[in-house]
Amino acid sequence: MGLLPAVVKRNAYGRQLGSFYTKAEVKGIGTVPMTFIRAPYIEKVKGDTEVLAQVDGNIVAVKNKNILALSFHPELDEDKSIHEYFLKELC
Repeated sequence: MGLLPAVVKRNAYGRQLGSFYTKAEVKGIGTVPMTFIRAPYIEKVKGDTEVLAQVDGNIVAVKNKNILALSFHPELDEDKSIHEYFLKELC
């Protein structure tokens, strides 16, 4: 759809067997759990897209205006800080 000015590498971490869990810092939120399943990462951001998080040097969370894009699945963890951040950004 071309809504997010960024370049994404699909399935960057390999097949489902390459899925993993880690914790990392997300700008404006703090340290959060991250579950990656057949995850992409963002190779390059363009324009005013803001990088919010990186794991092992790879971009895994970005924000551009009202778009929040993540390479991980926050819905699979009990921590709701990503969801709270998203809702706060909507208001």
